[in-house]
Amino acid sequence: QVQLVESGGGLVQAGGSLRLSCTASGTVFTLNPMGWYRQAPGKQRELVASITSGGNAHYANSLMGRFTISRDNAKNTVYLQMNSLKPEDTAVYYCNGRQLGSTYWGQGTQVTVSS
Repeated sequence: QVQLVESGGGLVQAGGSLRLSCTASGTVFTLNPMGWYRQAPGKQRELVASITSGGNAHYANSLMGRFTISRDNAKNTVYLQMNSLKPEDTAVYYCNGRQLGSTYWGQGTQVTVSS
């Protein structure tokens, strides 16, 4: 079993930055890929970005250029650097990882961007 724990969410003004972290623990071999999703009130959960263990990153088209995903395989940790935040980025951000055919989710961290 794998547990994913996110941190780094909070309240920030528009134009500001936040860095989210997600660390995996438990029976971790290689989570591939790891990623971030978000869910705003009344909306479906959507992919923000994902990254393979080799470092290949994929972004939602609308977020490319403002968000950067990275990972530290030795620490089983994935990061999401979010810059130039907008009120529409307000959502619960979830960490996601896949291993041996199973998908794991974190509990989510709230990001609120005020205008």
